[in-house]
Amino acid sequence: MRRLNLDQLHTFIEVITAGSFSAAAERLGLTQPAVSLQIRQLEHRLNVRLIERVGKRLKATSAGERLLEHARRIDDLVEEALQDMSSHALGVAGQVAIGTGATACIHLLPPLLKDMRRRFPALDIRVSTGNTDDVVAAVIENRLDIGLVTLPAAGRSLHVQPLLRDDFVAISAAGALPAQISPRDLAERPLVLFEPGSSTRLLIDDWFLQAGLRPRAVMELGSIEAIKEMVAAGLGCSIVPSMAVKAAHHRRGLEVRPLAPDLSRTLGLVLRQDKPMGAGLRKVVEALEGLAQSRSGAPSGNSDL
Repeated sequence: MRRLNLDQLHTFIEVITAGSFSAAAERLGLTQPAVSLQIRQLEHRLNVRLIERVGKRLKATSAGERLLEHARRIDDLVEEALQDMSSHALGVAGQVAIGTGATACIHLLPPLLKDMRRRFPALDIRVSTGNTDDVVAAVIENRLDIGLVTLPAAGRSLHVQPLLRDDFVAISAAGALPAQISPRDLAERPLVLFEPGSSTRLLIDDWFLQAGLRPRAVMELGSIEAIKEMVAAGLGCSIVPSMAVKAAHHRRGLEVRPLAPDLSRTLGLVLRQDKPMGAGLRKVVEALEGLAQSRSGAPSGNSDL
């Protein structure tokens, strides 16, 4: 059987509700012959009689009553679909998938996501975490719409936009470090570091190597929160992004010191060059750019996204 015609179903509902072809035609803005034709076509398609006349009023047959139940549910779903598509066309709706590192997810994104939900309740922003290579691969394969990662990030199909600079700092239990920290100050101390292979760990290792030293890691962890807990417990020192300790280091019992020479990373946005920029994705990009501009040290320049 061929698929049902949605206009014919809607006309059928109007005829039964109004009780006549002429009244239904007036409601629908059609002529009476056009309404009658749609009902005949619907009856022919279903091979059943749907409407009968009782006195001067039309009513549904037994088959028509059953169809009316389905037709009203279908009509409601069609209206819901039209409203949903209207919100996409006229407003900010849909789904945007972001990939980022755990530190940015915990310490950078929550206020932004809260504000986005308040401003655009129909926009569903999904966040997943991973290292830079995994996030970039997911963006290239279009499994993620956008990545917020530690640069550098490479890919011929990618647009890469530097977003903000985040300095690294040394942390320890209270009273364990001098005022300014060099690689030599930390080289012989037990260190709680990020797991090998991560972009953050590679930057830290290179900071030591530039001084001809190798860090002595007693723990290598994938969680920034786990690292801070271990350091606060006096089990070692660490080097972490400053955004991870700006708000909470005092109540965690951590001491924070700047590095000399300094060490920093650049967080950037990555997305496919051919990615369609719908309203939802555009708003997410604009929010991230605004967040970068509100933080000191954010790179200047306008987005080409």
